[in-house]
Amino acid sequence: MRNRSFIQRLFSQRNLPLRTDPTSTAGSGLPRTPRIGAVQYLNTKPLVHGLTGLGFDVFYDLPSRLADRLADGRLDVALIPSIELFRGTGYRVVSDACIGCCGPVMSVKLFFRTSPARVVRLAVDEGSRTSATLARILLAERFGILPQVEVLPIGARITDTDADAVLLIGDRAIGQQGGAATGGSFQLVWDLGDEWCRWKGLPFVFAVWAARATVTSEELRRVSPFLAAARDSGKANLAAIASAEAASHGLTVPQCLSYLQDNLHYDLGPQERKSLSIFYAHAVTLSLAPTGLDVAKSLATVP
Repeated sequence: MRNRSFIQRLFSQRNLPLRTDPTSTAGSGLPRTPRIGAVQYLNTKPLVHGLTGLGFDVFYDLPSRLADRLADGRLDVALIPSIELFRGTGYRVVSDACIGCCGPVMSVKLFFRTSPARVVRLAVDEGSRTSATLARILLAERFGILPQVEVLPIGARITDTDADAVLLIGDRAIGQQGGAATGGSFQLVWDLGDEWCRWKGLPFVFAVWAARATVTSEELRRVSPFLAAARDSGKANLAAIASAEAASHGLTVPQCLSYLQDNLHYDLGPQERKSLSIFYAHAVTLSLAPTGLDVAKSLATVP
């Protein structure tokens, strides 16, 4: 209740309405309610912990599907894979809240049945876009290979594909190792967050809050502090989140808490923005993102 009151005070201090009904406010001069898309993976729980009950329309789905909803106009703001920030038309970051890491992330893993240099087929988690791009960048830059990519559907097991390498993200990756959990058929496992951080000496950002170009500056100024405050509420309640979520993810409470506070990073600062710019450049090189994007504008802080 204390954290919720803080967020409510934040809005009242700025004279911002907590909720407006887009049908009832048509022609009234009142701002419409931005439609926000969020994710309910374990790694996003700290960002969405304070999202409910504060007057915004929040929809939950996979990150990749949220990106599609944002692209076709069904959402105004969404927590999307960071690669989609560069693929959308006129997208921009709307919050300094993000999902990132400064080392091993634990929930983004690439499993190899053969040596990385011999990978011909790469199966990627259906929910993956940023991580799939990162896997392809690492394989291309280190080994000069461009594997054939196929999708591992949601609900499929890692053993349902015989691809040379398999990428799992989110809840499906947590706890998976190269031994008994996967049938013992994997020779090597990369934690992709750790691979990037050791390669570049920078954090990696998996997901950001982004808005469509059609969202007005007034709407962005309403949403931005709300998302930051929700993140701050989540960070202040990591122990409670771990206690509530651990069992359903096959983790002990201490394991879950360690993951949330030691493996994940929730703040988008200068180093994270620099890392995203470098990630974009690598994606462009492999034709995985469009050329000519004004990255600085996309990553600029909401005024």
